Amino acid sequence: MSTHALKDLVAIVTGSAKNIGREIALELVREGASVVINARTSLNEANSLAKEIEDLGGEACVHLADVSQPEGAASLIAAAIERFGRIDILVNNAAVRRHSSIDSLEISEWREVLGCILDSAYLCSKAALPFLRLSEMASITNIGGMSAHTGSKERAHVLAAKAGLIGLTKGLAHDLGSDNITVNCVVPGLIDTVRGESAGKGSPEHHSKNKTLIGGRGDPKEVAHMVTFLSGPKARYLTGQTLHVNGGAYLN
Repeated sequence: MSTHALKDLVAIVTGSAKNIGREIALELVREGASVVINARTSLNEANSLAKEIEDLGGEACVHLADVSQPEGAASLIAAAIERFGRIDILVNNAAVRRHSSIDSLEISEWREVLGCILDSAYLCSKAALPFLRLSEMASITNIGGMSAHTGSKERAHVLAAKAGLIGLTKGLAHDLGSDNITVNCVVPGLIDTVRGESAGKGSPEHHSKNKTLIGGRGDPKEVAHMVTFLSGPKARYLTGQTLHVNGGAYLN
């Protein structure tokens, strides 16, 4: 049951046209927030999500931007302010999933993955800061990855980027605590998502090696619930934390 704990707040969710990002945007709206949907190229999916949000009685806008680039991140923040006039919640979810052995991993792919996952979180956080500082409910949530903690073959670039989000989370928590901005990292594990051609080989190796303790894989809603909690009034004393949402798979 919705409590509308985020009523009148405005959220930006990067990489929110599909999968976990999409569900996060929907859950934030169910709790009363207005949402800026971001994607790099998935316009049809982003527009479909915006329509679904409007059908729920919520407010959303779509902004296509490559947030791994300074100008893209800046344009996303500007679009949020132009439409809604404020920013309270930033969810850094943008990511690409690649498989490459270290022998075949080119510097261009390394930089693409770190740019999409880690650079984008830094750039969006920095660009949003002037507006987050004006909010009494400001929060940043970075979306990590379980494999950055367990390790996985042929994903050194993805693991390095996701692990970097942990350091960024802790650093920002220190820097922004005096501004009353909470910063946390949510780490999904063994979540059922749709993996397209960009995923390379499909499900990563650790999905077959790791098992949950409570049975079955998680739904993107499980991650969305945690992000929504961290964005709300009951999580104001939580910052600098890494929270795992994986049914116990990290312990198994």
